[in-house]
Amino acid sequence: MTAIFRLPVAIAFSLVLLSIASSKSDAAKVRVCQEQDQRYQEIKPGAGPLELNAALSAAADKGCLNLARRLLDDGASLGSRDRFGAMPLTHAAKAGEIDILELFLSRGAAIDARNLDGSSALFVAAEQDNQPVVEALVAKGANVNLPGRSGLTAMDAAAYMGNEALVKLLIDKGADPKRADATGKGPICYAVARGFTKVVAVLLDRSVDVNARYGNDLTALMWAAGHEDAAGSSDIADALSLLIDRGAHLDDQDNRGRTALMIAASLGHEKAVDVLLAHGAERNIKDKTGKTAADLAPNEELKKKLAIG
Repeated sequence: MTAIFRLPVAIAFSLVLLSIASSKSDAAKVRVCQEQDQRYQEIKPGAGPLELNAALSAAADKGCLNLARRLLDDGASLGSRDRFGAMPLTHAAKAGEIDILELFLSRGAAIDARNLDGSSALFVAAEQDNQPVVEALVAKGANVNLPGRSGLTAMDAAAYMGNEALVKLLIDKGADPKRADATGKGPICYAVARGFTKVVAVLLDRSVDVNARYGNDLTALMWAAGHEDAAGSSDIADALSLLIDRGAHLDDQDNRGRTALMIAASLGHEKAVDVLLAHGAERNIKDKTGKTAADLAPNEELKKKLAIG
């Protein structure tokens, strides 16, 4: 069999496997909802508001649409809260259950209600990287700038997850790409620190100042230089190069007097050091303690690379 015939067969086989997996998932969901329904029937005769409301949140968690509808008809409240202060709408958003989400909204659920840590259904959906749920909530009028946990917004969560389409959607719906959270970071800080260059490009294209200062006088370039360890080195290199191409100041200093090069050196981020040096970052700048990038480097190889002269 030639390659031209093997490819369609492989695709067809993959589709069959996906169909089987989906069928198993659907069957498992049906069983779960049957169990939830049976449990409700057992407690229904003596169920009070607490039991009804708990069952409603559980139905949202499990994706049991018919049971959720019946519970609402039987008096369960969309204004009820679990021990974390989350309402049933947030349960549906976290579970990714759009049908239940829309049912709750059609029955008057408060779209911007927040739980004890301040998170709304929209923030929870963005944090879960669930674009369809975010789209559904935004379409129904959810406040895109409402802060959640630690002052984070849905935009921050989308940037952290590297979801370019979601970042664009939120900005188009009025989210502020420049807003700093309670920890002093803007969406671009989360994106560059994880090497999500496409998201960084979107934010820069949407009026974010490449040299803006965030908490502790850090810039986006400094955040990229001090990137998360889990970020790919090539992704960070791309993010650094993009920032520099867009006019990032190579030798700006933070509140400790450290430049992006010094931050990268102190953390042993060799790839970031290479990119910054290649673009002309100064080696001889000293921080407020009198140390250079070479002084801050954790190993001899990096110290040699950063040596002055």
